[in-house]
Amino acid sequence: MHFHLFPAFFIGGEIVDLVRETGVVAQAVLLLLLVFSLISWAIILSKWSLLGRARGQSGRFLRAFRRAQRLQDIHAVSDQFRPSPLVGVFRSGFREFERQVGSSGMLRNPLAVQRAMQIASSEEMTRFERNLPWLAITGAVTPFVGLFGTVWGIIDAFHGLGTTGAATLRAVAPGISEALITTAAGLAAAIPAVIAYNLIGGSIRDFAARCDDFSLEMLNAVERQPAMSRLAEEVRR
Repeated sequence: MHFHLFPAFFIGGEIVDLVRETGVVAQAVLLLLLVFSLISWAIILSKWSLLGRARGQSGRFLRAFRRAQRLQDIHAVSDQFRPSPLVGVFRSGFREFERQVGSSGMLRNPLAVQRAMQIASSEEMTRFERNLPWLAITGAVTPFVGLFGTVWGIIDAFHGLGTTGAATLRAVAPGISEALITTAAGLAAAIPAVIAYNLIGGSIRDFAARCDDFSLEMLNAVERQPAMSRLAEEVRR
């Protein structure tokens, strides 16, 4: 087992040595790419955690919602499903439903309930999308930042070649290999960000569709609610 780890340690040690031998500009580029990468990975991990909890709680909430006989019953236990965006949509629709029933004992305007849920759905998707553009920026910018470091390193290598006058591959190869490190670092920062941006964006679109479907299901449940007058009395109490 230890034998197989030696190549990895050897390669890692060589990379560290190359980074130490690079110029000030290349090191600044590598530091910038490291900052981009760390922020991107922090966003990726937090979003996957958030979406994972939301996915699990959404399934539980839907099962509880479909089993409940009255909207008040599911509203009373909705806090325990809070990571789900469906809870925010439900609460917004339920508040509008209560407002109408509490004042007149009947549902006067179902479209107002639907509009309230649409607004809540938009707010929930905005919450999911927060900080997500950073991944797109990272995927678009970091390859060019790495390329800038490479071009600068190659210029520096050929400048050194002209200064020493030793026109051999042995003289220019170390400088070029050091310069190419920035390109590799730029791609290492960009590729995970692009992949995560597309996967997370797809998950958010799925949640948006689920919120739209749930809004229709909630509207059907609101219109089926029996005994509006008794519900109005309960709301007033």
